[in-house]
Amino acid sequence: MSEVLHSPSEMKAWRKNKVGTIGFVPTMGALHAGHEELIKRARKENDLVVLSIFVNPTQFNDPKDLAKYPKTWEQDFAMAEMNGVDAVFFPNYEEMYPDKYRYKVSENDYSLLLDGAHRPGHFDGVLSVVMKLFNLVSPSKAYFGEKDFQQLSLIRGMVDAFFMNLEIVPVATVREQDGLAMSSRNTRLTAEERRIAPAIYKAITESKSAEEATAKLQAQGFAVDYVTDVGSRRFVAAKLGEVRLIDNVEI
Repeated sequence: MSEVLHSPSEMKAWRKNKVGTIGFVPTMGALHAGHEELIKRARKENDLVVLSIFVNPTQFNDPKDLAKYPKTWEQDFAMAEMNGVDAVFFPNYEEMYPDKYRYKVSENDYSLLLDGAHRPGHFDGVLSVVMKLFNLVSPSKAYFGEKDFQQLSLIRGMVDAFFMNLEIVPVATVREQDGLAMSSRNTRLTAEERRIAPAIYKAITESKSAEEATAKLQAQGFAVDYVTDVGSRRFVAAKLGEVRLIDNVEI
C-alpha cells in the first residue's frame, strides 16, 4: 500500500531510512495515462518509487488558470496504488514555501522563449518547486514527459548547472488514438472542442513550415500563441476556447 506523506519533514523522515534506488515522478495531480507511463517506467527501473502531487501556485501566471486546474485526488491515489508507488508526497503551499517564495531558481535565456515569453515567471516557479522536491526526495532518477519539452530541457539544465546527483529520464509523449497529447487540461475541453483539438497535432506534423501550421490552426478556431521551429523540434501553444494546449514533435 502506498504511504501518504503530507509534509517536508515526513518526506525527509521516510527517505532517511530507505536504501536502494529511488525513482521520482513529480506531478500536479489529475493523473492520466501519460503520468501512468512515467510511473511504470520508474517502477521498472528503481527499487522504490515516489510520486508527488502538488498544484504549484508559483508557476501559474493566471490566477484563473490555477483555480480551474482539475483536482482528482481519489483517482490519483488509486492509480498510484495500482502501479506500485511506494510513497505519495502530498504537501500544501505553506509547507512547501515557508519563505513565501522570497527565494527562487531562475534561468535567464531559454526560459524566456516559447512558453516563457507568454507566461512570465512560469519557469521560475517550475524550477523552484522542482529544486525543492529534488532536495526532499533525493531521487536516483526523475521522470518527465516530452510533451513539456521546454520544461524537461530546463530541468535537465538546472541539474547539470548545480551538479545535482540524479538522472533526468525523458519519456515519450503519450497520445490519444486521434493524436492529441494527453494532458490534465484536456478534461476542460467541451465536446466540440475535444473534437477539434487533434488538429493541433495534425498541423504541426503535416505542415511544411511553422507559418503553414499557424494558418491551419487559426482557420479552425485556435488562438495561436506560437508555432516555432527550434533545432529539430516544432513547438506549438494555442488556445481552444478557454483551454491552452501545448505540444511538440521532431521534424
